[in-house]
Amino acid sequence: MSVRVHILAKELGLSSKDLIQKLKALKVRVKGHMSAIEEETVEIIRLELKGSVPKKVKGKKKQTKKPKATEEKIAPEKVTEKEEEKVEEKIEAKPEPKEEKKVSLKPLELELPVTIKQLSVRLGIKPSTLISSLMKKNIFATINQNMEGPLASEIAALYGYEIIKSKTLEEELTKEYEEVGRVKLKHVPRFPVVTFMGHVDHGKTSLLDYIRKTKVVAGEKGGITQHIGAYKVSINKGSVTFLDTPGHEAFTAMRARGASATDIVVLVVAANDGVMPQTKEAIDHARAANVPIVVAINKCDLPNINLDKARRQLSEQGLISEDWGGKTIMVPVSAKTGEGVDKLLEMLLLEAELLELKANPNIHVRGVVIEGKLSPGQGVVATILVKHGTLKTGDTILSGLYYGKIKAMIDDRGRRVTEAPPSTPVEILGLSGMPEAGDEFFVVKDEKKARTLSLLKQEEKRQKGLRGSQRVSLEHFYEQIKAGEVKELKIILKADVQGSVEALTKSLEALSTDEVKLKVTHLGVGNISESDIMLALVAEAVVIGFHVKIDPKADEISKKERVDVKRYDIIYEAVNDVKAAMEGLLEPTVKEVMQGRAKIQQVFKVSKIGFVAGSIVVKGSISRPNPVRLLRGGKEIYKGRIRSLKKFKDDAKDVSEGVECGIALEGQNDIKPGDIIESFVVEKVARRLDKKRKK
Repeated sequence: MSVRVHILAKELGLSSKDLIQKLKALKVRVKGHMSAIEEETVEIIRLELKGSVPKKVKGKKKQTKKPKATEEKIAPEKVTEKEEEKVEEKIEAKPEPKEEKKVSLKPLELELPVTIKQLSVRLGIKPSTLISSLMKKNIFATINQNMEGPLASEIAALYGYEIIKSKTLEEELTKEYEEVGRVKLKHVPRFPVVTFMGHVDHGKTSLLDYIRKTKVVAGEKGGITQHIGAYKVSINKGSVTFLDTPGHEAFTAMRARGASATDIVVLVVAANDGVMPQTKEAIDHARAANVPIVVAINKCDLPNINLDKARRQLSEQGLISEDWGGKTIMVPVSAKTGEGVDKLLEMLLLEAELLELKANPNIHVRGVVIEGKLSPGQGVVATILVKHGTLKTGDTILSGLYYGKIKAMIDDRGRRVTEAPPSTPVEILGLSGMPEAGDEFFVVKDEKKARTLSLLKQEEKRQKGLRGSQRVSLEHFYEQIKAGEVKELKIILKADVQGSVEALTKSLEALSTDEVKLKVTHLGVGNISESDIMLALVAEAVVIGFHVKIDPKADEISKKERVDVKRYDIIYEAVNDVKAAMEGLLEPTVKEVMQGRAKIQQVFKVSKIGFVAGSIVVKGSISRPNPVRLLRGGKEIYKGRIRSLKKFKDDAKDVSEGVECGIALEGQNDIKPGDIIESFVVEKVARRLDKKRKK
């Protein structure tokens, strides 16, 4: 049984307003004087307020005073502490009138995204019911349409289920050795993986050749490394693994696929040449990958060299020597005499100590593919680098899209080995296909599951190719800003001369705002190269060219990887387009597409219509709804619409090629035999500035 607020107030001798205020102090929520309070709560309120509120006197009858002892029993200050605690607990525990009890949701394991049909089956409801629930949220979908995680979870909650994302097959396979590895041994120090980078002919291969005491240069054509190799070099204080790459393109290609094989980059700079264009590219690639740089100033045995000149040029690129108060290690070396090589190796081990490189030799095996090739007698041969765990002959691995059981492992000296601990490069035989440089690999226990996952990945790649991957582009940059996907627009800038590079860089960087930053990641003089595209791929940048062309190979990669490339002939157009992209003002291109052409043979005057052009359609078709233009002597003298179109004596909507017709133009009577009437449609297409300005 419940009591109204105003009745209780009358009983306690209070106004309804005063009682409501006291109830709020007691954390009893009521809306007004007509609110009902349950009897149990009323008793608690009476206990709290009865002693401090005088009862209302009826008529002139005097109220007999009770003995002091009786008053003390009723007074709230004399209530025991336990009774007070019980009162407070009851008031606090009292639920709000309209508060609903939380329903515990049942777990439902699903692979996301999920179609409406699949979700309806798992929930045990009709698809039409599920579609109705979506319609209430102003979402109109079909039975086979996919729902992403947040929406699917929201709908499932309406029916008492909580969606738990199912583990993928890859996650299940990689977790097999996880717990075992953690229990057996913690992470231990490992030796570093080093990549040599720099300008062509500055002695990268010769220096690496001296370090590992082999004759790589003699077997190469044109002095350029033709393959990717990996070599382990042991010295007194430890070991170092060197990756012999054909340049920073291969290094960046690995980073583009998410692989972090390199720990330290050795930037080789010739003392007689100093910083060259490819030196700057190598610096930008290393910085984009966030890999520390150690500088080896090579050819210090040559006469009349100036080491300070090389250091000064490097400082202009942000690499300041430790001798000059900077943080970059610079070591003068000679690949010919071996001068300074020992110190370089010591510095590499010192840098590795600072990086605190560690790995777990007993955890599940993971690593990265350095290169893949086909051998006539051995089949698919992959050069790999182990990062965690210890790889063994007979292990089943999954790498990229392919899998296989390792039949043999060969180290960098051509010897067969049975184990490969962390930071060790080996060649392996047994993969079902040739992986790409930069693909990660891991060991799996079940070969059948590995085969299944391999097929799933191949299908996923095929579907991804059909959908297309989304890269940063000027056209969609503003939408990506609003979606919170990007906060910075990175640009790779190439121009024909240094003056243009400086002018464009200054103009573009001035567009930065507090909300969106614009950063020129790399700049240079010359055509847009494959290296520029690969750097844009890693840095998620837009490539802008000024008065330059794009190399055929670079053009092919940009289309394949969907890297946005823009080329301009006028500086302010480049600046305006970037500014428009940042402000969301980039408008689509309006294009007029010709649909048909008719030649006027004779002009007639018709009452109520005006002048009619007796014409014959010489190309395409003339459609009455489409806009038209009137040409005389090749010049446009009118643009408008068709007022009347007749085929013989009947009205017509379209007249096809080779058919005579009568055409009357709105507001245009100046028509003559020999004039041309063109019919066209207006199309809006997304801006493709590189195509528009391509010559």
